[in-house]
Amino acid sequence: MDSKKQSEKYIKAKKRVEDIKKFYKHLTFYILLNIIFIGYRIYKDINYGSSFVEAFTDISNYRIFFWWGIAVLIHAVNVLGKDKLFNKDWEERKVKEYMDEN
Repeated sequence: MDSKKQSEKYIKAKKRVEDIKKFYKHLTFYILLNIIFIGYRIYKDINYGSSFVEAFTDISNYRIFFWWGIAVLIHAVNVLGKDKLFNKDWEERKVKEYMDEN
């Protein structure tokens, strides 16, 4: 029975590590591709006659960064934070914190 419990814990822990690894790969891919895409859009705008400041501050160059960023944020919450946000431990820490204040 104890061995079965250990095996289940190991499988669960391994799955969690794999999910975190996938998230970090997603985040790395997001950062690198957005640097390339945004750099290309700014370069293209400059070639079409915009100044560097105009091209850099053109909000349409950052659309993919924004929308994909929301997807990365959702992925982060699902992998890293869903059991950390507003759980019992958090409630107990907050109650203790407010008790210590007064």
